[in-house]
Amino acid sequence: MFDRSGRQIAHEGALRQMLSLLRHRGPDEFGILLDHETGLGNARLSIIDLAGGSQPIANEDNSLWIVFNGEIFNYLELRSQLQSRGHFFRTSTDTEVILHLFEEYGSECLKWLNGQFAIAIWDAARRRLFLARDRLGVRPLFYTQVGNTLLFASEIKALMADRRVSAELNPTVVEQIFRFWAPPGSATVFRNIFQLLPGHFLIADRDSFRIEQYWEQDFPASDETRAGMADGSAIEESAEELRALLIDACRIRLRADVPVGAYLSGGLDSSTIASIVRHHTTNRLVTFSIAFNDEAFDESQCQKQMAAHLGTDHHVLQATHEQIGEAFPEVIWHTELPIMRTAPVPMFLLSKLVRDTGFKVVLTGEGADEFLAGYDIFKENKIRRFWARQPESKLRPLLLKKLYADIPSLARGNFDFLAAFFRQGLTDLNMPWYSHAVRWHNNARNLRFFQEDVLHGNRGAHLEAVKASLPSAFENWESLARAQFLESSIFLSQYLLSSQGDRMGMAHSIEGRFPFLDVRVVEFCNQLPASLKLRGLEEKFLLKRAAQPFLPVQIRRRPKRPYRAPIQRSLFCSVLAEYIGDLLAPTSLNACGLFKPQAVEALLNKLRAGATIGETDDMALAGIVSTQLVHEMFIKRFVRPAPLSDRDPVKVCRVSRGPIRGSLPQNTLKNPEPLTRA
Repeated sequence: MFDRSGRQIAHEGALRQMLSLLRHRGPDEFGILLDHETGLGNARLSIIDLAGGSQPIANEDNSLWIVFNGEIFNYLELRSQLQSRGHFFRTSTDTEVILHLFEEYGSECLKWLNGQFAIAIWDAARRRLFLARDRLGVRPLFYTQVGNTLLFASEIKALMADRRVSAELNPTVVEQIFRFWAPPGSATVFRNIFQLLPGHFLIADRDSFRIEQYWEQDFPASDETRAGMADGSAIEESAEELRALLIDACRIRLRADVPVGAYLSGGLDSSTIASIVRHHTTNRLVTFSIAFNDEAFDESQCQKQMAAHLGTDHHVLQATHEQIGEAFPEVIWHTELPIMRTAPVPMFLLSKLVRDTGFKVVLTGEGADEFLAGYDIFKENKIRRFWARQPESKLRPLLLKKLYADIPSLARGNFDFLAAFFRQGLTDLNMPWYSHAVRWHNNARNLRFFQEDVLHGNRGAHLEAVKASLPSAFENWESLARAQFLESSIFLSQYLLSSQGDRMGMAHSIEGRFPFLDVRVVEFCNQLPASLKLRGLEEKFLLKRAAQPFLPVQIRRRPKRPYRAPIQRSLFCSVLAEYIGDLLAPTSLNACGLFKPQAVEALLNKLRAGATIGETDDMALAGIVSTQLVHEMFIKRFVRPAPLSDRDPVKVCRVSRGPIRGSLPQNTLKNPEPLTRA
């Protein structure tokens, strides 16, 4: 917390109460900094320098203080370079490396960090607060203003510990979630509470409050070709470069003073990561997987095959419909926003298994689909653009039959229906979101459940939000690059790494690490020609080449199967029948004020009659139930907890009013040379 008026607001009790709502993120110890108008707090999950890494941490003269959530994977290389320039370290943590880097470079320090982070630094000399978030949004960071006070935290519920913060649903963002699965901008599902976007930092002092972007994705312009990279020996060179980057990305993500495990789905991405750990490090490999009792979602045979191939110590979570349904409310407490899937729930259950097995850290394969073109949506885009050149062709749309082998109802469905579905907007090739327009339009069918007055004030706002999020160079990129940006900036950053990633892991104090999201890997992949990522209709072409030495041929050639979890049979099951009935009763729906009771009742009657609903209604069910849960938990019945007690391990630091504002130079060393980013 920071009060821009300069009045004293930093009260230990307020920070203890905020931290009590973040205990799950870091149960090992807590740290508090108090300095008149500023208070910082940290819930620590101790992974590096277990004994000496308590936060907050100060620089040599106590003019800078930091609290930090995340990991900097190249911290050892940065530390060595900083020591050679005269910096003195009190700990062996990556946290202290950030602080000395900031001492030398100010906000420019962020470009040297290879990691996942939410950072808060208090400049006691200048009375200035610095907040920053990692490039792709692995770690969350939220903020709100109450009068002159800026409140910030890793989760929204910690902001709500302050009695001045009142939670109110933002219908515009709820609608965006129903359309896009996640909000495309900085707004959250609660009015006047915002997220600091990935790749941005915030600076606040008494005179100003500003947010700046320090990193954004970049792709070659459509007229810049790197065709030479897509032929002959150049393919093998690119595959070797990707392989080397992934090996090093895994190597530095194994840096920890606690054991590190790995998730193993049985697909290409997680199998590649697990294989690299097995063959290129000396770490003992322990793997974790999800199995379903519903065969339509189960991949356990491939998981067992891969675990046996690697000789791992393998652990399996068996997820039933009842377990998924029973855990769904607790999952929404952690996501803090509506979700259109139940897929986060098994991840929540799996993180508990990881914790119970004695682990705090796991490597996982997220990011490969977005940056190496693994999703069907990229193939849809390619087929539709090819079809649009001859819109009346009867042959070109037949290519759609090659998709959706993982969804039996579509694979066996009526082709005329499939063709009509993807014909929508077929020739609107100049639409910036052409690749996603059909799916977004289909998702909009679920807006029929919304009250008319809710939608009336939001006409067109959803696409304006997307448009505002696009980089200035977006229109110059080729079509696959544009599709990849939309998928990675909305679905990956705002949903996959949040609701299905950070929140599900941290719910049980588990940190996920993502080698495919190493900044070097991302920037390399974004500069590749499209044909090395999506070759014809073969997804992740280059990754398959790069992973060839690591994987059995049947895993490497296995068709992509997206991770999904059952919705209807999980949410509409016996253990939840009474609860769901109360949650979706007209009185509860009217109290929330977003959905039409008659429309919801019609959906419930289908379910009560035993009908099998389609994919769209399935998502609507998850979205409506989770929205009602958000209203129930955070608006109707939110209870501020007791603050951390004296029995909790809390380190409290109080800063005396020292140097006057502006008395220290930004760079403490003369003429610093650029550092090397490992």
